[in-house]
Amino acid sequence: MFHYRDLLWILVRRDFVARYQQTILGPLWFVIQPLITTGAFTLVFGNGLGTSTDGIKPAFLFYLCGMLAWGYFSAVLSGAGNTFHMNAPVFTKVYFPRLIVPLAVTIGSLAPFVLQLIVFLALYVPALLGSDAWRPNLAVLALLPVGMVQTAVFALGVSLLTSGLSAKYRDLQHALPFLMQLWLFVTPVIYPLSQLRGAARWLAALNPLTPVVESFRLGFFGIGTVSLELLAVSLAGTVAVFFAGLFWFQRAERTFADTV
Repeated sequence: MFHYRDLLWILVRRDFVARYQQTILGPLWFVIQPLITTGAFTLVFGNGLGTSTDGIKPAFLFYLCGMLAWGYFSAVLSGAGNTFHMNAPVFTKVYFPRLIVPLAVTIGSLAPFVLQLIVFLALYVPALLGSDAWRPNLAVLALLPVGMVQTAVFALGVSLLTSGLSAKYRDLQHALPFLMQLWLFVTPVIYPLSQLRGAARWLAALNPLTPVVESFRLGFFGIGTVSLELLAVSLAGTVAVFFAGLFWFQRAERTFADTV
């Protein structure tokens, strides 16, 4: 892989440029999309249904904070979750390690994440200065980059898994967008983990993204549910998914010419 590092950065740049080529707003879509989604969550769940935000006000910041890690995960899976079919013309003509393609998406998706984080901070800092209710946890904030590394590894693992499986089982291509919608609702983006009880809480606890999302809120607002048990389950799930994804991806890599 090290010998193909130049190709990796070429693919990162290609994906970034191609994503918004010939659009009027260009990279601004990185910011517009999560803001619109967050606005919809605020209107429907915050104002309409009165969903708890664990006392974090305004609710818009609660949802926007939750969207940071989720948005990155979603971007990676959307861009790399169907690697073999999306790149079949290239894969059948040129040899290079196929793993470079989803890895390039994983790295390239950090750009919109950083832009979204900047927008969040631009809204968060003035609100923090005007609020006495928030107590940012500096120790957790310092560890958030570690959480993002875990999110990147998990997102890459899921992408490898779906790519490997969809190379043979094409139904997964059509099911993936639907599964992503369901996954959003078992991730504490539009609700705090503290509000879940029973089976729903266990289901959310098994989601490796749960402690990452909660850690963002705990870091910025001092409010969030994070425990060593939750982190251990998340880390174990991330490692298991990554190696399972790597196995299926490499298996599909050897036979994709017969199935794609």
